[in-house]
Amino acid sequence: MTDTPRERERDGGACCAPSRATSPVRGAEQRAEQGAAPAPETADAERARSAPPPTSPVPYGGWCPLPGGTFLMGCDDSPYPADGEGPAREAAVGPLRLAATAVTAAEFAAFVTATGHRTDAERYGWSFVFGGFLPRDFPPTRAAAAAPWWRQVHGADWRRPEGPHSDLDGREDHPVVHVSHDDALAYCTWAGARLPGEAEWEYGARGGLHGKPYPWGDERDPGGTYRMNIWRGSFPDRNTAADGHSGTCPVDAFPPNGHGLFNMTGNVWEWTADAFADGGSGGGPDSRALRGGSHLCHESYCLRYRTSARMGNTPDSSSGNTGFRIAL
Repeated sequence: MTDTPRERERDGGACCAPSRATSPVRGAEQRAEQGAAPAPETADAERARSAPPPTSPVPYGGWCPLPGGTFLMGCDDSPYPADGEGPAREAAVGPLRLAATAVTAAEFAAFVTATGHRTDAERYGWSFVFGGFLPRDFPPTRAAAAAPWWRQVHGADWRRPEGPHSDLDGREDHPVVHVSHDDALAYCTWAGARLPGEAEWEYGARGGLHGKPYPWGDERDPGGTYRMNIWRGSFPDRNTAADGHSGTCPVDAFPPNGHGLFNMTGNVWEWTADAFADGGSGGGPDSRALRGGSHLCHESYCLRYRTSARMGNTPDSSSGNTGFRIAL
């Protein structure tokens, strides 16, 4: 029998974007093998990370100015009550600019070239990769206990999304992945920007609509058209890729919402500036909130490709479906 979304809650956020805090290797005797402590950064790398560019770069898709105001945030009928989506309540945000798209792999490469930044995935030596993206002859690796489709892959990072055998060829305009919250903050410092707060993110994602579950309205696939990149088929064994993408897609692959913002749901989870204060998926004392769902979300286990959906993860966690966008 297939678990319902509510039954899946007990597995926490591991199904959506796994956490290093609930890593595949358990027990003190195994932590050294796993590489629990990242390699320290050098003083030069730390200085480079904090050095802003001569001029702030313009995001790939440009900036979308948002006037701010009050809006209805959250929802009253979330399939995951512990995530803290509800109750629906009035929230206020000030004027801001949001990047029209998530940060691309090419943009992140420019940041790394300018600063020498090493991501947490590189410092740990591994990151989480969806098992279905690994070659059939890939060596056995450890899996997340609650979500065995997540595999610990040594050498997986933003340059090599599926591990040492992969690269970014043809994916320069896809969102950068395998970036932690700490990596996102380092990029923001360099770019002269910041991460959006949860209310700002949701205000932008709703595109001016009132209380709608998707950035374009009430229906997931209006008129039978696909408006976002999610898992189509049966998870985790068969993805039909009916929306045109089996993994990540270009950051502007689908039409923008009413605010001119692309892919606010689906494709990759996006880090925000706020702590994940409630329990629910990935909750913890230092967890940070992510929004938007990803290309691995499926209604049978992770109905989080909605404007109000949220989850949390530890700030050093990374995976092949987690990225970010910036704000001013």
